[in-house]
Amino acid sequence: MSEVYAARRTRLRERCNAGGSAAALVTRPANVRYLAGAAPLGAVLLLGKREDLLVCESPPDDRPCEGRPDESLAVRILPQPGGDPAVAAADLAQAQGADSLAIEEHHLTVARHRALASVAPRLRVADLGSAVEQLRVVKDEEEISCLRIGAEIADQALGELLESILVGRTERHLALELERRLVDHGADGPAFPTSVATGPNSGRRGHRPTDRRVEEGDFLSVCLGAAYRGYRCEIGRTFVIGTSPADWQIQLYDLVFAAQRAGREALMPGAAYREVDRAARQVLDSAGYAEGLQPLTGHGVGLEIDEDPQLAPAAMGKLDACVPVTVEPGVHLPGRGGVRIDDTLVVRPEADGGPELLTITTKELLAL
Repeated sequence: MSEVYAARRTRLRERCNAGGSAAALVTRPANVRYLAGAAPLGAVLLLGKREDLLVCESPPDDRPCEGRPDESLAVRILPQPGGDPAVAAADLAQAQGADSLAIEEHHLTVARHRALASVAPRLRVADLGSAVEQLRVVKDEEEISCLRIGAEIADQALGELLESILVGRTERHLALELERRLVDHGADGPAFPTSVATGPNSGRRGHRPTDRRVEEGDFLSVCLGAAYRGYRCEIGRTFVIGTSPADWQIQLYDLVFAAQRAGREALMPGAAYREVDRAARQVLDSAGYAEGLQPLTGHGVGLEIDEDPQLAPAAMGKLDACVPVTVEPGVHLPGRGGVRIDDTLVVRPEADGGPELLTITTKELLAL
């Protein structure tokens, strides 16, 4: 992997040099991991004029789920505890002879920004912007492999839950059980807080589990994801509990399923982000559910669960091949509940079979 990390840093350095910066300071944790491999909490990466340095408050450790930084990268440990690696890195950049430093202004606080200027007053500071996030959008096959394994783990955990008795158990209990099963099957942990929603709570995006108990006839919507080697995937499904679904439940489920399928089928290299959103949204709009729809149809996933691109009505840009995204339309009817169906897919050209579906748990409306 050393060659991969080095190539990523080279691409970022070329962007910085083109923008007139001799050095760059990367502080956002996911961006540090992308460019340097696993790193201790709070570590920062300096792309220096003479040498690249991973600046840490404490030495890297060997925890299996964390791994170690790129072996070809020099590591600098702060001499005293309680220091700020970002401030130390700015001082090192100045010592290397850099006259300018690009920083991630969207991540650094105002206080840290002032501390950088204080310790390295001769540095001209510029904004690195979202340069690293843009590099992260298109994944290599090693990254996609981690996402694929994470999706398999999430599918396993969800499949086992569906085989258990659900009536009478609380949303909170089911969410905790799912997260335990993720770890049992090899995940670093949940990719995000697991959402389990029953009855009138079902179909809500980002619902936080409560002590409400599962009842006969409920819609049950579940959204979970596994983190594997830092990469995060997502799956969401909706089921009916204990009985044949009512007519209104079948109709609503079929509608959301049709919207989700339209969004999945729109995923192709060159497709505009907003067109993917429109493909799914217009199915729900035409059925009279324009109001109350969630603000986006999907988003990118990777080292963070919510990355670029955003599949939303006003989103600018077009999809590339090897971009993993979610497609997750949903409808929630206040007081009754709703449906949400969520998959993680990788954009592939038609010559390669079209979108690669990573999350494969059935989307049939099951009565559990």
